[in-house]
Amino acid sequence: MIRLTALTLIRGAKPLLQAADLTLNPGEKVGLIGANGSGKSSLFALLRNELQPDAGDAFFPASWRVAHVAQETPALDRPALDYAIDGDTHLRRLEAELVDAEARHDGHRIGDLHAALADADAYTVRSRGEQLLTGLGFSHDQMNQPVASFSGGWRMRLNLAQALMCPSDLLLLDEPTNHLDLDAILWVEDWLKRYPGTLIIISHDRDFLDGVVNVIAHIDDRKLKRYGGNYSAFEKQRAINLALSQAAMVKQTRERDHLQSFIDRFKAKASKAKQAQSRMKMLAKMEELAPIHAAAAFQFEFREPDRAPNPLLVLEDVVAGYHLDRHSGEGRNPETGDQDLTPTSTGGAANTKPILANINLNLQAGQRIGLLGVNGAGKSTLIKTIAGELSPLTGDAHWGKGLAIGYFAQHQVEMLRHDQSPLWHLAKIAPSVREQELRNFLGGFNFPGTMVSSPIAPFSGGEKARLALALIVWQKPNLLLLDEPTNHLDLETREALTVALAQFEGTLVLVSHDRHLLRATTEEFLIVADGSLKPFDGDLDDYRDWLFKTKLAIAKPAKPGKPDKPAKAEAEPVPKTPAAPETVLSTAERKEQKRQEAEARQRASAQKKPIETRIKRLEEKMAKANARKADLDAQLADPAIYAEDNKEAVKAHLFEQATLAKELEQLEGEWLEQQAELEALDSCAS
Repeated sequence: MIRLTALTLIRGAKPLLQAADLTLNPGEKVGLIGANGSGKSSLFALLRNELQPDAGDAFFPASWRVAHVAQETPALDRPALDYAIDGDTHLRRLEAELVDAEARHDGHRIGDLHAALADADAYTVRSRGEQLLTGLGFSHDQMNQPVASFSGGWRMRLNLAQALMCPSDLLLLDEPTNHLDLDAILWVEDWLKRYPGTLIIISHDRDFLDGVVNVIAHIDDRKLKRYGGNYSAFEKQRAINLALSQAAMVKQTRERDHLQSFIDRFKAKASKAKQAQSRMKMLAKMEELAPIHAAAAFQFEFREPDRAPNPLLVLEDVVAGYHLDRHSGEGRNPETGDQDLTPTSTGGAANTKPILANINLNLQAGQRIGLLGVNGAGKSTLIKTIAGELSPLTGDAHWGKGLAIGYFAQHQVEMLRHDQSPLWHLAKIAPSVREQELRNFLGGFNFPGTMVSSPIAPFSGGEKARLALALIVWQKPNLLLLDEPTNHLDLETREALTVALAQFEGTLVLVSHDRHLLRATTEEFLIVADGSLKPFDGDLDDYRDWLFKTKLAIAKPAKPGKPDKPAKAEAEPVPKTPAAPETVLSTAERKEQKRQEAEARQRASAQKKPIETRIKRLEEKMAKANARKADLDAQLADPAIYAEDNKEAVKAHLFEQATLAKELEQLEGEWLEQQAELEALDSCAS
């Protein structure tokens, strides 16, 4: 159990938490949320014993093993797979002790260590490490490449792999989805759902939080408040609490005004003096409720395009890719930013690297497209080709007259001039516009006062991303190409972007790992897979199913983070004789047996995964339908609804009630079929 009691945390002169209380139970999955700078990362540092409370107490069992994602990755020559496995420090220590015992020919200790290694799942560790790295988007070739060869984002994935490899009782994840694409996020979400320990996550991805957590801890006004349920449940409870608090404050204000009015009128009258004194005491004793200091939600909108050609652009039999470096013969992959170690030139001109072939795309005005595909499949290459930043290697591309493209690249923030101000950036693209008009526009993006004319170097990642969005909005594009626009954005700004894109009157092509944004703003999906671009007939749930049946089928681990059992290892009987050749052979056979058992579990898990996913989706749909039906039943049970002027509403409710009953019957039937299929697989496995 984690218990924070009257906790006060101060950084510099700023109090982050003041007399805050919170209790978290073992095994709970907790989303820690709050405004930027509210103290979330400092609370993590406290739980890692890197900070001490300024007042109050912070307790969790001293025996708990705490895992977290390191923020720095050394440029090592160590292979990526070995680096990931290094996260299991207990296993690595046992391996080092085994090497030492073998060097000393200590047969008794060798026997003890082999038993301890078996308990620590040493014989499946490479398989588990490969599954982790596959799920996080690494190819088998990349697993053997040195850590130093990867870019910053990929090194952060390796640090995440280390944290997930570490057997732990408490797992702390600070923005784990920041450097992941949608496919890796879906895999990590699936892994975390089955993590057996206590999990605390800081994240700005509401769908990710909804899929993983069952408790929200909210930092607000230097206090910690616990909410049961996921992020969506928190939003509803928070809105109700705010409304109740506001109503209570309004009611109290009226009461105070009434008492004060009586006192002012009658305190000078002898006949009413006693009553006035009584009311003065009441007023003094009345504890004043704090007003709600809720800042107005940030919002913006895209300006209406001046005109829109139709079609906006046409790609015919295009091969998209990039040119290799003329001097070294090597290129940099535009999808990952990593050096391409094995350049080829198939299907294109010399010194080229084709990524996608036979692209036929006709972009019409008003289309709203979400691009899907695993990491490195070619989504960014396609976006750059549409934007004109990459010329087609072969084929024809036609851009409509009057096409105005607003392009937000994956690394858009890094392209800003960090030594210049927001005002300088906007003036550069609008040199003839009055400065005051530019200041007013930037003020609408939360760049007020001196901030608008200050260099952006010390700005947060979210503030820089907001500036990049402002520059695109100013240009009134009729085609928006957004490649991971939510990187660095907090929940409030993500929601503002979602609303703005939903109201955007132009054409949208979006790549994002934020499922809430994709669902709310796009109407159709295209999938980039196997070197081609195709329509995807389905929604994001169907895409998840497709991923786990294909690309991630072998990557789902049987179980995350199995705790080690050092105490049991020490209690094992010691072999009476040193290891002989026959013993070595027996150990090899045992390793092979463990490997075969692990592979069998993986195959069974891969077969069961699509069925389990479908069962979960059916259960979610049934829960929603049952909740809506219960609401309708309650409304129809109220006599007031049958008023004479409410007949149409009653008819609509009755029709929806009947439709829901039929839908539930179908869902329950399918659920029973899926359960039977799952049970059949379990029977075969046993």
